[in-house]
Amino acid sequence: MFSVIKAVQGKRWRNWSHTSESTPEKTFYPSSIEEVVFIVQEALRQKKKIRVVGAGHSFTKLVETNDWLISLDSLSGIEQIDEANGMVTVLGGTRLYQLGEGLGLAGYAQENLGDINVQSIAGAISTGTHGTGVGFGSIPSQVVELTIVTGTGEILTVSEKQNGDYFKACLVSLGSLGIIVKVKLRIIKSPVYEYRSEKVEYGIFLERLKNYIIENRHFEFYLFPYSDVVQVKRMNSTSRKPQRLFFHHFKNLLLENYLFFALSEFSRLFPRSSSTISRLSAKGVGKTTIVATSHKLFATPRLVKFREIEYCIPLANLKVAIQEVRECIEVKKYNVHFPIECRTVKADDIWLSPSYQRESAYIAFHMYKGMPYDEYFRDMEAIMQKYEGRPHWGKMHNLGKRDLFKIYPKLTGFLAIRQELDPQEIFLNDYIKDILVGKEVDKYLQENR
Repeated sequence: MFSVIKAVQGKRWRNWSHTSESTPEKTFYPSSIEEVVFIVQEALRQKKKIRVVGAGHSFTKLVETNDWLISLDSLSGIEQIDEANGMVTVLGGTRLYQLGEGLGLAGYAQENLGDINVQSIAGAISTGTHGTGVGFGSIPSQVVELTIVTGTGEILTVSEKQNGDYFKACLVSLGSLGIIVKVKLRIIKSPVYEYRSEKVEYGIFLERLKNYIIENRHFEFYLFPYSDVVQVKRMNSTSRKPQRLFFHHFKNLLLENYLFFALSEFSRLFPRSSSTISRLSAKGVGKTTIVATSHKLFATPRLVKFREIEYCIPLANLKVAIQEVRECIEVKKYNVHFPIECRTVKADDIWLSPSYQRESAYIAFHMYKGMPYDEYFRDMEAIMQKYEGRPHWGKMHNLGKRDLFKIYPKLTGFLAIRQELDPQEIFLNDYIKDILVGKEVDKYLQENR
């Protein structure tokens, strides 16, 4: 069987943002769960490590390996839509846009999505991908049941009712507990939304911020460095008929990608122009109203490459945090022109979720590829940590093991389950060892018993 599974040798892998790359000895493309099981069992026999890749949209080194890499691209598609119970069963490699299109044809949708939809459903769950709206959790919170292949090569189904002790640990696991091969998700009847985007003066925006959060189904905003303009985006249900989005998508492609790429290149070549370009971008925000089904509105194309950190803070800290962020950027005079993206997420009980047990605000900082980012990101991280920040697992951060143990109260329990499901550490790479496991963790646990 091993010889018939599609595989390539020595194929160099690189993530979307070009912040991580490696050359796996072999890259496998299994097309069935049985093939995934066989690969894991063979890796155990040959003492190989395994990492799994979806779209490669994580900015960290989560996927890096010189042993074996598994792509789930051939293990994708919707298996079943359970209309009676409002659930869909989907294979782990299915991209979010494929899921959205398939559900849309049947009149259904995921209740919330992020602003990028090229990730695999398994990757989105494993890293805690989220959208926005204080009444909605992250994508992992939509999961009803997971089927994983553990580090012993067993097929394990986990849910609230079946192997429930594992469920909350498996939902955000960085791919370190097992390979997600099948998912059952909660879905809703496909809603039609009215999307509105407009620019608001910063002082007025602060006065309205609380109302924006509580009065809109989905709400996010963008702060432009060195500008007093805020872009506000809102989506709410409507009875209006969906419209065609050709010109909307064309504008997004032209303005938010090609034109912004040209401006970003200018900033890279002439860094002192960044503040001017940021203000120019803010002035260019127009007033837009669009009506469409939800899965056609959540995501936008992202062709301009960048580096990113994103932190989750308690929602109550959002207002004071963004004020300090703005002040820091202006005092330090950072050469940054990318807007700062801010979203809200409902509290959950997922062990390694940044939104664990608290209503949350996510604040994302970007820097164009090729421009220095270390000092800017470190200062922004310091502000986020001041306001009880937890890093997004798919984004860059500088926190170590001790930091993570302090902010994730269930991390000890998570690592105990990790050891149980993957006793030979087949799913660990150097990056995960650096941030989560190892002798330093054992020492820390002994010191803090």
